[in-house]
Amino acid sequence: MKIYISGLLCLLAFPMFSQKKVMDHADVTQWKTIQHSQISPNGQFVVYDLAVENFNSSLEVKDKSGASILEHERAQKGQFTFDSKYLLFQVSPSKDSVMDMKRRKVDTKDLPKDSLAIFNLDRRALFKFGNLKSYKIPEKWSGFVAMELEAVNKKSKDSEGSSEASDKKEKKTNKKNGFHLVLMNLSSLQGDTIKYVTNYTFSKFGNRLAYTTTGDENNENAGVFVVDLNSKKSTKVHDVKRATYSHINFSESGKYLGFIADQDTTKVHVKPNELFVWKEGSDKASKVVDNANAPKGYLVSSHENLMFSRDESKLYFGLRKPPVEKDTTLLDEEIVNVEVWTYDEPRLYTVQELELKKDSIKSYTTIFDLKRQKVVQLATEAFPNVELEDHGNAEWALAYTEQPYTLESQWSGMWLRDYALINTKDGKTTPILNAVPSAKLSPKGNYVYGYHEVDSTWFVYNIKKGTKIELTKGMVFADELNDVPLPPSAYGSAGWTTDDKTLLLYDRFDIWMFNPETGKGSKLTNGRNSKKVYRHIKLDKEEESIDPNGTWLLSIFNDETKESGFAQFNPKTNNLQELVFGPYKFGKPKKADNHDALVFTRESFEEFPDLRLTEDDFKTDVRLSDANPQQSEFNWGTIELVHWNSLDGKPMTGMLVKPENFDPNKTYPMLVNFYERSSDNLYKHHTPSFGRSTINYSFYASRGYLIFNPDVTYREGYPGESSLNCVLPGVASLIEKGFVDKDNIGVQGHSWGGYQIAYLVTKTNMFKAAEAGAPVPNMISAYGGIRWWTGLSRQFQYEHGQSRIGGTPWEYPMRYIENSPIFNIDKIHTPLLIMHNDADGHVPWYQGIELFVSLRRLGKPSWFLNYEGEPHWPQKYQNKKDFNIRLAQYFDYFLKGAPKPLWMEKGVPAIEKGVEQGYELLEH
Repeated sequence: MKIYISGLLCLLAFPMFSQKKVMDHADVTQWKTIQHSQISPNGQFVVYDLAVENFNSSLEVKDKSGASILEHERAQKGQFTFDSKYLLFQVSPSKDSVMDMKRRKVDTKDLPKDSLAIFNLDRRALFKFGNLKSYKIPEKWSGFVAMELEAVNKKSKDSEGSSEASDKKEKKTNKKNGFHLVLMNLSSLQGDTIKYVTNYTFSKFGNRLAYTTTGDENNENAGVFVVDLNSKKSTKVHDVKRATYSHINFSESGKYLGFIADQDTTKVHVKPNELFVWKEGSDKASKVVDNANAPKGYLVSSHENLMFSRDESKLYFGLRKPPVEKDTTLLDEEIVNVEVWTYDEPRLYTVQELELKKDSIKSYTTIFDLKRQKVVQLATEAFPNVELEDHGNAEWALAYTEQPYTLESQWSGMWLRDYALINTKDGKTTPILNAVPSAKLSPKGNYVYGYHEVDSTWFVYNIKKGTKIELTKGMVFADELNDVPLPPSAYGSAGWTTDDKTLLLYDRFDIWMFNPETGKGSKLTNGRNSKKVYRHIKLDKEEESIDPNGTWLLSIFNDETKESGFAQFNPKTNNLQELVFGPYKFGKPKKADNHDALVFTRESFEEFPDLRLTEDDFKTDVRLSDANPQQSEFNWGTIELVHWNSLDGKPMTGMLVKPENFDPNKTYPMLVNFYERSSDNLYKHHTPSFGRSTINYSFYASRGYLIFNPDVTYREGYPGESSLNCVLPGVASLIEKGFVDKDNIGVQGHSWGGYQIAYLVTKTNMFKAAEAGAPVPNMISAYGGIRWWTGLSRQFQYEHGQSRIGGTPWEYPMRYIENSPIFNIDKIHTPLLIMHNDADGHVPWYQGIELFVSLRRLGKPSWFLNYEGEPHWPQKYQNKKDFNIRLAQYFDYFLKGAPKPLWMEKGVPAIEKGVEQGYELLEH
């Protein structure tokens, strides 16, 4: 008997110990994401952050074999030196400690600061330096680091007042008077401290450092300095006691330095900014442009970065118009604050308000020709925007204006431009294109190319000949699945081959090569027959053009199975070799600067995207990270494609997530979640997190839910009906399989998804519970609203955008009515949870209120969540977590028979807001 009992106990214990855990909200914080991954230039090391939201990140360094070199808590943003000898990263104070100090009302300036860690990769030695504000290392050179330190305040001794006021005052003073800068030799870790620095920069190849300083207490030794890092010689190239420097930048070789100085001390409103240039071998910088010799009606701007052309013949800077002067003698009660809106002004007043600061500092790109000592203005009010190529060396710049089409764009949804070429030698302007959505210069500046959406055609404009060729006329290079009432967009371009010889364009599946002189094109890949999409991958971040004599790395994506991988392509032989391919989603590889090693990620629903390294074209790879080993402890799930026909007979595709150990003989509650077409992301990993607006698939699968994500295709004018035609038969097809609990199906979505859910519940009682985030129940009132984040009218959204009505309310009044749930609220019998925040910049908040108060008026079970001050979705950690808790409690109550939470019974009264959350579960 004893043996029998023991054996029975063992049998009972075995499933207990092997049973996996069901995920709860407390478990979500265990999951990490990988951020800021970098591979060393020599390809021997990889650094990355392991991040957990609302907690300190940790940093890990691995060698190429996957061996751990360094692990450091509270660290992030690793950066290798160009010689791969050192790794630099930031170390932050403990977030818990900082929060505790804030609770104790510790002054902000007394909170602990970041540190800079310097790790010697050869010696495995780590050194730290505190009070870090910022740091820089040379881009293409090694040996030095410049560290800007916190809390140097030479003139403000007043530390009284609140911590916030004190902090603001300190920041303002430090911005004016500068910080301490430590220039350190990495090999010796010896450094020189430079006081009161306001600006600093290395030359690209690192042999020089430039900085600006306000000098000592009496402004002695103030000015601009250039330090030769080889000889350690420091040269004072600009010597003014009191000056404000707004920009400072070297040419690529470090032979030239440009900066802008305001030497005026009279505090006038119009800053007399002056442009200076220092040249290698000179003792002092020369003033080259000021308000006296700037083009008439313009001033030197302090709001545009300085840039030298790569050949160091030109310095690009900005000019500005004189600012609007205010009458400072007027009292508040004498100032008229009225907004005057007019019907034909190009920009709606709300747009003008949002762009007020940008308008007040608008700069016009200009050249100072270093050889001819001449100012050449490129951008003007007629063509205010300028694009450059060939690192500023090209003879021509491309300029554009949106002004003629700005008013119409508010309802057309087409943002068109007129283009002109500007000669960089004399500023001569030649208009070339009208009403084009987008155009660019080729890398060497020989051609202008773009895509014209109206006729779905790519074109090339030959600058020397002044001729335009249509490359793809009569061919299909536009979005074949477009279902929005706008001309279809293009699939894009891979770029140009060396010396602007050929242009590479994409169709739906393949890569094509076009000759810009003849317009003739040829297909390089053959993906259409196999339903494989090929795209070129740029591995060198400084690559301007694609080498036609080299081998290219291509990504592969199977449009039917959703599998992906990489291929190698030889354009000379048209030989394509598949390197790796399978049921995964691959991240874009990162290549070492001076080595063939690649770092990439591979993921699936069940596999986290850990970092991997390959040195042999994906024949083998080393898994470097293991971010979430705890996943094996939890119930997870699987994902698969499902197919059905829509109500109007179209074949449809969607994704179905099943719980781990799914049993087809059982029935499961199901959540339906969708937004446009999502099935291309079949192999995306859903890391548990407190999402801002939607259900987390891994979380709900762990808790025993099925999740169905159907693709939706649309018919112009009938977006609501289109979603019904696609979604409902998809749900029905799954019910027919026998494993869906047809009495416990919920539906959830946000924004456009939220609208569709609001529409669906007016047409069907299939769903037992629904959640709609930021929904639009009334397309008529929403049509006249404002998208407050941009200031734009919402008219384009309905006429030609995602809402797909296809016209105005006076053209198609019945379309607006038929697609608006508000007119059928009385048909809703599904409990509805609404989340809509009062600072939503996409969908007007009153839309969510309009839906809720109508439901409330009819006594329909409904709840409304508003996260105060939050935008289109909650962004603060505590609010995202709260939303996820309430969403799970809501669906668990309706679909799984869980106890009802207190907040669903009595809400959270205003007097308890921020104190009691109402998560407590009521007894049945």
